[in-house]
This record gives sequence, C-alpha cells and structure tokens, in this order.
Amino acid sequence: MEFREMRRKRQQLSDAESISILEQSTSGTLALLGDGDYPYAVPISYVYNDGKLYFHSALAGHKVDAIRRCDKASFCVIAKDDVQPERYTTFFRSVIAFGKIHIIDDEAEKMETARMFGNRYNPNDDESLRQELEKGLSHMLMIRFDIEHLTGKEAIELVRARQQ
Repeated sequence: MEFREMRRKRQQLSDAESISILEQSTSGTLALLGDGDYPYAVPISYVYNDGKLYFHSALAGHKVDAIRRCDKASFCVIAKDDVQPERYTTFFRSVIAFGKIHIIDDEAEKMETARMFGNRYNPNDDESLRQELEKGLSHMLMIRFDIEHLTGKEAIELVRARQQ
C-alpha cells in the first residue's frame, strides 16, 4: 500500500523525532475497524520497541474482536497539546503510526512482551513482575503492532521557534 504524504511538510517531524515521542510517551489511541465497520478508537497504554508497538488486553471484547476481523490499524500519540486561547490555536506535537496488528500466539514472545511492559511501567522490580506474571499472564492477551508508516507533525509555531 502506498501511504499518502503529509501535506504540510514544513511541520513534519523527522523519523527520529517521531520515534522519540513513541519511546517517551505511555499512552495513545488505537484505531481499529469495529462492529458494523464503524471506526473503533480506544485509549490504551503501550510499549514501543524496535519499530513495533505492543499492547495488552483482556481475553475478549470489542478490541479483540476487531483485531481478529481486520489486521489494519492506526495508533496516535499526542505529545504536546498547549492551547493558546488568545491566538486561537494549539501548539501541538503528535505522531500517527499505520500498520498491521496481531494477537501474539507464541508463548515466548508473549512472555517477552509482558516483561517489556513490566520493565517500562515498574522498572527494577523483577520479583514483583515475576509474581504478577505468574498470577495474571494467562488472563491476558499480548498484541503486536508492526509499524508500516509513521508520521509526526507539530504546530507551525513550534517549527518557527526551533528555527530561531
């Protein structure tokens, strides 16, 4: 598939800047094709690692049904949202990823994904993570989003401020 180019190229973030946002942020909005072909967008925590996003989920629900039905998805992270009322604008910085999403079936990959989550959200507590995984891993799904296209964008005012 050919992804469209950003119209306002001056505002486009570099790949490195977009990846940095994904590495630093902790939540975003996952967009899937939901029931009745309506878009289904859900806020969700994630981990970014080496061109992939990882999510966890309950074993069943709208999100899981949508992923099983269609493997195309997008994911949006807002890194900055600074409303400027007197200027009638917002100083924003955001990233959108497009790609294919899969439920992880391989037990080793599922465990590695769970460890990435534990180390991201509760670093340096291996014993607590081990206990949590022993009691809860069988009750959750791990999901991998393979990024095919990534774009980042920021407000023109932020572009100008960086150029000064």
